[in-house]
Amino acid sequence: MSSKRLPQHFPVELSIVIPLLNEAESLPELTRWIHRVLTQHGLTYEVLLIDDGSTDDSWEVIEDLAQDDVHLRGIRFNRNYGKSAALDTGFRAAQGRVVCTMDADLQDSPEELPELYRMITQDGYDLVSGWKKKRFDPISKTIPTKLFNGVTRWLSGIQLHDFNCGLKAYNHRVVKAVEVYGEMHRYIPVIAKWAGFRKIGEKVVQHQERKYGTTKFGLERFVYGFLDLLSITFVSRFRKRPMHFFGTVGTLSFLVGMLITLWLVGEKLYLAAHNLKARSVTDQPLFFLALVAVIVGVQVFVAGFLAEMVSLSGSRKNQYLIREKLNLS
Repeated sequence: MSSKRLPQHFPVELSIVIPLLNEAESLPELTRWIHRVLTQHGLTYEVLLIDDGSTDDSWEVIEDLAQDDVHLRGIRFNRNYGKSAALDTGFRAAQGRVVCTMDADLQDSPEELPELYRMITQDGYDLVSGWKKKRFDPISKTIPTKLFNGVTRWLSGIQLHDFNCGLKAYNHRVVKAVEVYGEMHRYIPVIAKWAGFRKIGEKVVQHQERKYGTTKFGLERFVYGFLDLLSITFVSRFRKRPMHFFGTVGTLSFLVGMLITLWLVGEKLYLAAHNLKARSVTDQPLFFLALVAVIVGVQVFVAGFLAEMVSLSGSRKNQYLIREKLNLS
């Protein structure tokens, strides 16, 4: 393999974005495997290795590999920002017609890449997600994963079996249109759907047993994942029209409070007109509930008004502090 740089306008058909954290042992084998598969299929490609603040020799390994492989490009974060940040940065740098993502731990097989590329370019999919139908994970991981996928299918309406599979393929238009932050990498299909990319497919893929190191994710990811799902559901639907949500909730709360208040006052006047004994309106607990409903309604409505103003002022893009770049023009 040549050590010369790629020409500036090299016709890259496939970009492979690989976020990694402390995967020095697996990188040489992974990059050789990718090269063998894609050269056999005659695909022009680039591999973007995003070092998410590794504390081992991952970056040194990337530098060494890049000396002999013209297809390798590297980005090194100054610290650990998370998988979403790595993917978002890789998406911004990708030049290929099709962009694939995969994990660096050798549990995703590069043998799947040519077929994923074909499904995007020939079958016309905007996004194809891998489905690890047969997994080699412990039951403590597979059961929460199934629950997580079921909830996501129900809320999003996207019928995928494995939202969290790292092996995915995208039309380049998708990765340039979406923004991934926090822990949102699990919900890229959801983000893509709400951005208008409706043709989302699925492919059964191989799941390899981990060969080196240990997993970088714990059970807390499912808690954060659920909170992120609620967040992205709300943001995707109401980011451009927050008043539709806050205004509706605030108005309903205000109206309920006012109706209860009017009913209490009307009851007081009715009883007084018929010379019947009645408690003071302010002595009834229901009055204070109505008062709270009115106040909350006004506050929520004002919050919606302010959110509407903020949304019109535009949003700040993610900025990640990058320490070094390799083979990036």
